[in-house]
Amino acid sequence: MQWGDEAKGKIVDMLAQEHDYIVRFNGGDNAGHTIRHGEKTFKLHLVPSGVFYPEKTKVIANGVVVNPKTLLKELQEIEAAGYSMKNLAVSESAHLIMPWHIVLDGIEERSGGIGTTKKGIGPAYSDKAARVTAVRTADLLLDEKELRAKIERIGEVKNLIIGALGGERLDVAKIADETVAAAKAIRPYITDTRFLLNGALAKGKKVLLEGAQGGLLDVDHGTYPYVTSSNMTAGGACTGTGIPPSAINKVVGVAKAYTTRVGAGPFPTELTDALGEKIRQKGGEFGTTTGRPRRCGWLDLVVVRYSAMLNGTNELALIKLDVLDGMEELKVCVAYEAGNGKRTTDFPADINALAKMKPVYKAFRGWPVFDWKKAKAKKDLPKELQEYLSFVEKELKIPIRYVSYGPAREETIIVR
Repeated sequence: MQWGDEAKGKIVDMLAQEHDYIVRFNGGDNAGHTIRHGEKTFKLHLVPSGVFYPEKTKVIANGVVVNPKTLLKELQEIEAAGYSMKNLAVSESAHLIMPWHIVLDGIEERSGGIGTTKKGIGPAYSDKAARVTAVRTADLLLDEKELRAKIERIGEVKNLIIGALGGERLDVAKIADETVAAAKAIRPYITDTRFLLNGALAKGKKVLLEGAQGGLLDVDHGTYPYVTSSNMTAGGACTGTGIPPSAINKVVGVAKAYTTRVGAGPFPTELTDALGEKIRQKGGEFGTTTGRPRRCGWLDLVVVRYSAMLNGTNELALIKLDVLDGMEELKVCVAYEAGNGKRTTDFPADINALAKMKPVYKAFRGWPVFDWKKAKAKKDLPKELQEYLSFVEKELKIPIRYVSYGPAREETIIVR
């Protein structure tokens, strides 16, 4: 519901218990979901967050850009831990991240980028739109000769571009060898997931659609250009899977009890002082994919309200409330104030305007440190925390259903 990193992998893992299909619909291995069950922890970048349920079908849908090396590495790690991935389906319409995408991403970042993960995501989506230089998962079904010819043709085009930008030429023959080898390993999972998922819905199966990153990183509706290259919102779940909008009957928004973001871009409630560092350390706010320290700030309800509007959010999961335990005072941003003194609760599309906005805060008395494990319902929470939750619900006009206080599935309270 904000800029991502909201611990939504844990919520997806929890909700997966109730569903038959768990589907990743956007992004690539620039996203990272950490999920934990008992003593086992997985840091996933491509595989949907249902790995602890071998019997359920996991789907990497057409909206995802797939790095074959990352996919195969994750499959090996998951199966080595004792969990079967035989029920994985990979869309034949998903696009592949190739080595030249990663090189070009690095060149663009060095020449004045926006703080990407340098995983090749933007260049891969660029090729998807450009069409003639794209490689899709379906291409891995070609015979070896055809696949090699396609990789070598596109690779030579990319070498011309890389050379013109001052980069070092890639060994296209080696890339072709690696792609052919990856194709043999990935082919058993490739299918037309559009028919798979719509067929499942027709049979009354329950399908959970898992987004990557956050609403404010949406390429159309986020803080452009400091965004990712695909659609993060619930609308993107339709284009990224082939499931029609009429089939979606619930949208669960996941938000931290404070705000974080990585990379560059405006961040109105950012705390650059010792308090911001305290939240970072206590919350373990370091990127799953890159390890980069996340920027931290107070909860921004202007952001969450805007994201809820875009997504049609029906209910909220509020995460990492335990990080705020023991603070004397908490703040929540309820509006922005422009340089002319005018207040607004609308989120501006122009990042230059956003950078000039000053947060308008409502202060709350903090709640004491307490034993979260003894709390089974909202009434068991400290009075100050109950007031905090009620205020957020009232401001957003969305019920908070889940409250989370740790990474494990059971460290969740259903408050509604």
